[in-house]
Amino acid sequence: MTKDQRPKSVAPGPIQAAKRRRQLYPFLFHMGPVALSVCSVLLIGLMALLYLSQLNQAISANNTLLALHAQESALQRQNQDLVNTIAKEQSPAYIAAQAKHMGLVPADPSTVQVVIVPHLRPIPSDDLKQRFKP
Repeated sequence: MTKDQRPKSVAPGPIQAAKRRRQLYPFLFHMGPVALSVCSVLLIGLMALLYLSQLNQAISANNTLLALHAQESALQRQNQDLVNTIAKEQSPAYIAAQAKHMGLVPADPSTVQVVIVPHLRPIPSDDLKQRFKP
């Protein structure tokens, strides 16, 4: 039986198998120990640099979030103070005290004069609602 007539299921000779294995080895196995060490140090340095970059971005995002939370709480306190001020200034007792402080006195109902304008028609409330619609 010659080489050309050999069945395909039979493995090739040991020399050809060794050559084929050598072709399948990755590039790193052909490198010497110094070159492999340098490549390893460079890869580890690159990974560390990427890690530190991601860590810096996370810290920056966290600081921004903390600043926004502080601003939100300050605005909520300011809003609550304004709501309390409005409630206080709309109370009848506060209005009466401020009017008295400005020198105003309650009017005597018997001395109040009412002005009547002839031919004045009242404005219908529905018409007002339509005029002032946003």
